[in-house]
Amino acid sequence: MNQYLEELNNQQEIKHLEIEELRKYAEINKVPIIKRDSLVLIESILKGRKVKRILEIGTAIGYFSICMATHFKDISIDTIERNEEMITIAKSNIKKFNLNDRINLIEGDAVELNDELFKNNKYDMIFIDAAKAQYQKFFEKYTKYLNDDGIIFTDNIIFHNLVEEDSNKLSKNLKSLVKKIDNYNHYLNTLTDFETYFIESGDGLAITYKKHD
Repeated sequence: MNQYLEELNNQQEIKHLEIEELRKYAEINKVPIIKRDSLVLIESILKGRKVKRILEIGTAIGYFSICMATHFKDISIDTIERNEEMITIAKSNIKKFNLNDRINLIEGDAVELNDELFKNNKYDMIFIDAAKAQYQKFFEKYTKYLNDDGIIFTDNIIFHNLVEEDSNKLSKNLKSLVKKIDNYNHYLNTLTDFETYFIESGDGLAITYKKHD
């Protein structure tokens, strides 16, 4: 990201010093969280929409959910995480921000969770930022819980620019992961009920809307 714009966006985040501390913790401990410019983009899009309920797939330390709940005072969030260490840290952070009443952390593998947990839920927004190799499975499993005017954001769709790299330069495991991300991006383009825009923001962001007749 342009350093000048990074500094301007950083000034916005620094107004809430505890949120900035979360970002610093993630950077020091190499916990992948959303890039600042992608976060700003999502927040700007949501300002023009009546978003009340969010589903996040991939909690990590709780950074994204905490940012959303802090920025939008009437939003409630269900967030899914399978990593026990991240669950412990996220719970602590959510409590620290006094957001237990608005952020509901669901423990488990998002692919394997029982649909009964979500049968009565409808979300205005879904944020996908968990295991990259499972992106398509996440999309297929959870979009049925998206409201008709809902929006889906998928982070890391260019994965450190490796998606467009010569695959012969990559290790076998990395090549397989990058291929799955690339397949997911093209899968989004095949969907007749959805329209997707691919944005060069952060580590790449897909913005997907339901089509209307």
